[in-house]
Amino acid sequence: MKTDMFSSLKVIHGAARSTALSVAASMVLAAALAAPVSTFAATPAASAKTSKHAKAGKKPAAAAKVSGKAAKAGQVAKSAAAEDDAPRASVKRKRKRVTYTSNGRHHSVMRHVAYEPRQPSVGQAFGLHETPDALMLRSSVAYVVDQSTGEPLFDKNSRAVVPIASITKLMTAMVVLDSKEPMTDQLEVTDEDRDYEKNTGSRLSVGSVLSREDMLHIALMASENRAAAALSRYYPGGRPAFIAAMNAKARQLGMTDTHFENPTGLTSQNVSSARDLVKMVNAAYQYPLIRKFSTDHSYEVYTGKRTLAYNSTNALVRNPTWDIGLQKTGFINEAGECLVMQANIHGRPMVMVLLDSSGKYSRFADATRLRTWLDNGGDQARITSADASGPGT
Repeated sequence: MKTDMFSSLKVIHGAARSTALSVAASMVLAAALAAPVSTFAATPAASAKTSKHAKAGKKPAAAAKVSGKAAKAGQVAKSAAAEDDAPRASVKRKRKRVTYTSNGRHHSVMRHVAYEPRQPSVGQAFGLHETPDALMLRSSVAYVVDQSTGEPLFDKNSRAVVPIASITKLMTAMVVLDSKEPMTDQLEVTDEDRDYEKNTGSRLSVGSVLSREDMLHIALMASENRAAAALSRYYPGGRPAFIAAMNAKARQLGMTDTHFENPTGLTSQNVSSARDLVKMVNAAYQYPLIRKFSTDHSYEVYTGKRTLAYNSTNALVRNPTWDIGLQKTGFINEAGECLVMQANIHGRPMVMVLLDSSGKYSRFADATRLRTWLDNGGDQARITSADASGPGT
């Protein structure tokens, strides 16, 4: 009987010890998985410990792995912030679920992940946002011109040469249409159409097949980057010939402040001035397909795999109080929020250019402020540019 009791106690003790070890292992594993999260906001204490290791000539292997993971995660967060016409904030905190397995069971823990603040735009870096204007616009560059007469009505830093992001796609569209290639040709998205500079994503997966017309439609209306990239690759002579044609077209239009490096605008090397962009908008307005596609509210395409529904990146085209004949939005970190439009205000055709606006909706709010000012008579031309009479930048 004593032997039986001893055996039972031994079994219970063994089970308890096994459970304790399992719990301890779970806690250690959870701490290890949570470690990369803490590296996003290093504390002074952690820095002191790191410096001690450095003085001793040692670098723990675990610390090296953690810093590598943190750096990689930081790159992903930075890339996500660069995506054209995507939600943005200066600092973001996101809840992330971490899952691990211990003793055959799944466990999950919620962790806060802090992302880096967005880098300042080129306009902010050069102080363009400090230029005052009568309407207190949040765009550092603003230019409004009477399309019929070419008379400038509002000018804020119109000569500044800055990145233009996806405003680029208006030039892309003109070069595509100038090529006279059949709009019914089927184009396939390949790895060459991925964004390897900003590492942005796309709803148009590799292997998708669309007509040239559909590619152009969603590139203009929804700023679909892979569509624009595919259009350039199918140009006679390939993408290098396409980019050369973009720059040749810019010179032909007298756009002396403008240079293009790619067809999407996902590079800070695509630059222009507001004055040049008025010339580009006027030229693009002569193409009926660009007017139609850029102002559509929504459009569906079949990729050969599935049907995708796209919507316009410009909320104003769905506003019945606006009469918009052509538009294009754009965004990358270096360019800020951008918008160009041709719009009729009181029957008077206008071209508006708004560049380097801070805040996702501020470009649309600035456009509304300018229209309200024009509605009220635009008492006098507002030439508030710091370099209005200078040679340009």
